[in-house]
Amino acid sequence: MDWLSYVSQINWLAVLLAFVASMAIGFVWYMPAVLGNRWMAAIGKTEDDLKNMSGGAGIWLPMMAAAALTAILLAVLIARLGLDNALAGGLFALVMGLVFRAGGHVIHNGFAGRPAAVTLIDSGHDLVAMAVSGAIIGGMS
Repeated sequence: MDWLSYVSQINWLAVLLAFVASMAIGFVWYMPAVLGNRWMAAIGKTEDDLKNMSGGAGIWLPMMAAAALTAILLAVLIARLGLDNALAGGLFALVMGLVFRAGGHVIHNGFAGRPAAVTLIDSGHDLVAMAVSGAIIGGMS
């Protein structure tokens, strides 16, 4: 559990900025004018369907917690590996996103029979959000 000792080395401002950047990227990525319309068509939903979903905070809070935990773990790993610049942090996070996030989408969406467009849009978002988060954290290390 030696890696937990690196929690004390986290730059919490960098984590906060990475979290905010991730949320902003998601907001823009899934806007109807960007990729939102394609994503909704791929999942078989309309904008009205999504606006009328029940769940409210039950949908947003776990997603935000996951984004925050991702930024914290990236900060721990980046500190542990001694990555001290934006390029190194961004590339590391991109690889992590490719293997774990995009890989997860490929596996789960493939078995669920979802269209490839869903996997590509969601994976693209995760790769950009992870790379930007890693670059922020690495650059502020």
